[in-house]
Amino acid sequence: MDPEVERLRSAVSRLRRELAAYPVEFPDRGIAEDELAALAAMAAHGTPEVPRLRRSLLLIAGAVGSVSALAGALTDVRYAVDVFGEPSAGR
Repeated sequence: MDPEVERLRSAVSRLRRELAAYPVEFPDRGIAEDELAALAAMAAHGTPEVPRLRRSLLLIAGAVGSVSALAGALTDVRYAVDVFGEPSAGR
């Protein structure tokens, strides 16, 4: 598997786990869960579409950005998505 896709899968999985374990409900939690599921599905099917990745990231960041307990996992997802916007050999 492509290491960039694997990094995305891992980062999304971590944020999904941490969000599931976060005990406090907040208004946009469902949006974050839905977009994380979409990211996981994209990563499971190969190289994701960059505009869709970025849209999902923006929605997730908007939904959980104020939850400091999720900041580390959210940052990992952001870095994993950012890699897809960078040109690389063989793409």
